[in-house]
Amino acid sequence: MKWSLKQIKYVKNYKRKKIFVLITQILISILFIIIWEFLSKYKIINPFIFSSPSKIIKTIINLFKSNNLIYHIWVTSYETIIAFLITTFVSLIISIILYSSKFLSKVFDPYLTMLNSLPKVALGPIIIIWVGANIKSIILMAILISLIVSIQTIYNGFINTDKNKIKLLKTFGATKKDILFKVVIPSNYSVIINTLKINISMCLIGVIMGEFLTSKAGMGYLILYGSQVFNLDLVMSGIVILVILSIILYKFTKYVEKHLIN
Repeated sequence: MKWSLKQIKYVKNYKRKKIFVLITQILISILFIIIWEFLSKYKIINPFIFSSPSKIIKTIINLFKSNNLIYHIWVTSYETIIAFLITTFVSLIISIILYSSKFLSKVFDPYLTMLNSLPKVALGPIIIIWVGANIKSIILMAILISLIVSIQTIYNGFINTDKNKIKLLKTFGATKKDILFKVVIPSNYSVIINTLKINISMCLIGVIMGEFLTSKAGMGYLILYGSQVFNLDLVMSGIVILVILSIILYKFTKYVEKHLIN
């Protein structure tokens, strides 16, 4: 298949714009780091409170040499992935059940809204008593934070599926199962993928909150320990690593999106 000159020109312009956006993003990040280092070095900002990029790099290298960093990253990543997988599976199943039964959706709608507005951190002490001060309580905290939002997002996508497509299948004698798996779910792939993006970030937030409450390892524990001993370099290093980790997890969901939708 040969492309026309207009198509080739369009693709070139698209790639050029994409590269330009990427370069601009990199330059902004580099500029931010340079300004931060300059302000900290000449004490325009308090170097003890705000640390500096050079100190953060040294702290990360020291953590890596002492074999602590990889372990803490692994613990947080493991907890996040487990919470993410459970949340995704459970939210999809519950959304299908609610879509399939108008009675259940009407019954549970106010409860979902109420649970969504409830501050999950307040449940932290109760979760620790119920489950114990271990990895299970951290994963449960992450699930509670992300689950209700995920259910509501997917369910709203289901009920807003194109009605004309559903009517068309009904005229051909399609069952509820056929409509669900051949129209509703395929039509909401983008909604499900966007929910995955929300889930992965919400689960990471939930895991860090859980690690703040009860943990002996993980990035949340590292940040909390740094704040307790007034080691702000360690705290900032933990935050920087979390940013990098969140970018990696986001890229993972983008990879899934590319292969699922295409």
